[in-house]
Amino acid sequence: MEIKNVTVAGGGVLGSQIAFQSAYSGYNVTIWLRSEGSIGRCKPKIDYLRETYLKTLDAMKTDPRAYAYGLMAQEDVTPESCEAAKAKVEAAYKNLKLTTDWDEAFGDADFVIEAVAESVEQKVAFYEELAKHLPEKTLVVTNSSTLLPSQFAEATGRPAKYGALHFANEIWSHPTAEVMRHAGTSDETFETTIAFASSIRMIPLRVNKEQPGYLLNSMLVPFLNAAEALWANEVGDPIDIDRAWTLGTGAPAGPFRILDIVGLTTAYNIGIMDPRSKDPSTVQYRIVSRLKEKIDKGELGLNAGKGFYDYGKK
Repeated sequence: MEIKNVTVAGGGVLGSQIAFQSAYSGYNVTIWLRSEGSIGRCKPKIDYLRETYLKTLDAMKTDPRAYAYGLMAQEDVTPESCEAAKAKVEAAYKNLKLTTDWDEAFGDADFVIEAVAESVEQKVAFYEELAKHLPEKTLVVTNSSTLLPSQFAEATGRPAKYGALHFANEIWSHPTAEVMRHAGTSDETFETTIAFASSIRMIPLRVNKEQPGYLLNSMLVPFLNAAEALWANEVGDPIDIDRAWTLGTGAPAGPFRILDIVGLTTAYNIGIMDPRSKDPSTVQYRIVSRLKEKIDKGELGLNAGKGFYDYGKK
């Protein structure tokens, strides 16, 4: 199957990145958003990605440490190729479409990537409406962090043409693309999704059977939960917990810096899936309560300008 028209449903942290990287790779890309307010919140993310891609390409001209796999092959990096790639960035920025109209977004889509909120109810409602607007040809994948495609396959109306495609954050430099099938996913859908991931300069990782959290988040979520528990139990503050990790392991970022990148709303939505989060005697309850306090203050993470760290006004 040839893919030309890609629609990303949702313009959050990862949705905006997936859309921009797909447009940079030459696809016709539309971002579907629920409201005009959502469009307003998405536009600064697209502005940020344009600036980040351009700065990265400039840095790559002279500094090998700045190399980002998603922008080009390492052997192709020259000052001239980096300058040429900047034209691709500008074209992606110019040609990305943002809309709230279902038919405009999905009526001729070849490939739909769902990146709406990490909520079973919201995803089911989205898929049931989406099914009314898709042509027969369209393949659909979810970028869900923890939920399984089998939970939504029937709601899509096309279970054989549905699977999962999960990205890491900052996909231009962390180019993992985990491709996971459910029991009803066709071989063609699975292989086409792998080919699409390669075509946008991601490295496809095959997840051979359904696993909440895929490969990466099966390791990452328990790590973040352990750090959140230290914070919620007032054992340490986020800065010192991060320092313990970065100084002790040499990692470039600690768990709370990672949570800011992921976004606190996503962390909260994952947290409330745990039934223990409703019991005030548990650490899970304290974690989601403290996350909710920060969310209510607008401290949503990197893209909001403040989370556990202050990034300046966005």
